[in-house]
Amino acid sequence: MRTIVSTKAAPAAIGPYSQGNIFGNLFFTSGQVPLDPETGAIVGTTIEEQTEQVLKNVKAILEEAGSSLEKVLKTTVFIKDMNDFAAMNSIYAKYFTEGSYPSRSAVEVARLPKDVLVEIETIAYL
Repeated sequence: MRTIVSTKAAPAAIGPYSQGNIFGNLFFTSGQVPLDPETGAIVGTTIEEQTEQVLKNVKAILEEAGSSLEKVLKTTVFIKDMNDFAAMNSIYAKYFTEGSYPSRSAVEVARLPKDVLVEIETIAYL
């Protein structure tokens, strides 16, 4: 049985998708971009600022589902410019601790929603 998860602590879905879905003991988040949950405005102009906001949004959704960053099994990072990877990774490393690093894919893309610099989705367990 699938359960939809939604929280006001992360940006509302702006299309036909959910912030997250629980299926069994797995939790899948939709890709998060650096939007302020209250205003819907893009937060930051640098990859570091945007990655920070994205991971705050991811954390809020995970916690609403009863999971956490420590329980993330897999992330997919969509990045506008792979030259920003090291800077993105420096912020990412603050959120995921050694010994419980998730598996990860990182893909450079031509364009992201609202022309942001980064989007991250996760799969976690409960």
